[in-house]
Amino acid sequence: MNGQQLDTLRPTLIVRNGSSDQTGARSYEFQIATSDSFATAIVTKTGVPEDPGGRTSFTAEQDLQPNVQLYWRARMTQGSTTSNWSPAASFATKTQGYLQGAELYDPLTNGSTVGQTHGAVTFIPGVGARLESFTSYISYQLPQTLTEGEFSVIATNLLADTAGDKTKLFSMAQGYADIVTNARRMTVEKRGNPPGTIAWRFITSGDQIETFSDAERFTRNFQTSKTYFWQATWRGGQFRVRIHENGPTGPQIYDFGKPYSGIYNPTPHVIYVGAPVGRSGVTAASVPGVIIRQVWVSASPRPTFANR
Repeated sequence: MNGQQLDTLRPTLIVRNGSSDQTGARSYEFQIATSDSFATAIVTKTGVPEDPGGRTSFTAEQDLQPNVQLYWRARMTQGSTTSNWSPAASFATKTQGYLQGAELYDPLTNGSTVGQTHGAVTFIPGVGARLESFTSYISYQLPQTLTEGEFSVIATNLLADTAGDKTKLFSMAQGYADIVTNARRMTVEKRGNPPGTIAWRFITSGDQIETFSDAERFTRNFQTSKTYFWQATWRGGQFRVRIHENGPTGPQIYDFGKPYSGIYNPTPHVIYVGAPVGRSGVTAASVPGVIIRQVWVSASPRPTFANR
């Protein structure tokens, strides 16, 4: 096992049996750590008896932390002799979402969501959640309001020319009132008319900013074969939307924002992948057919594990 993404929090580590010129029973020691220096091991298991079948294994006895990369190694003991440690190998623990405080992480690649699905939402293992129609979306209610932070997702199967007009890729609101007239509306749109149009609106306690007219509603030639990272940030009195091609570290293809006054303080703070149908009608709800994965909403920077 080296570099694998696991679907478990209790991995089984396997080594080939060693050899020595000593007599007596052989046993093995396994270590798991957060870095390949093994300065602090989080698991140390000694005295694992050798399996006569030629390979000896150890299964973690307690759940490891999800969404992290860990390192492991092993060594053999026989009599008074202990071998060198094996070369360090790595693995990534099970991808698992959570909703706690003012932070949300939902991979959507593991066949489920920590939110609630509405309409036709199809989970594609390892790929994400496909919003099948205008009325498909996922909702989350944050336990605490996030007054400053970011909302970011990775989108695939995104076409420039989709049906609908003011279709929304993701959004936020105060409670579950109409998203269009909501007192704390935040919507990021990928429109189909003109194809690939990007638009957004953000409302705080003291301001409303948005993209006005065609001069601020830029278009991009989105293609279903490509991956796009979408990020909205609101902090320090500046709201901004950025889009990168080929993931979070790929080329930036969109970057536009505006200053705002007041506080973004929805209570309760509701998060949407897509958007529910509002006053503007069905064709102004979610972008149909888009596949979303790795949803991140937090005051903290997006972590590496959310970029897969």
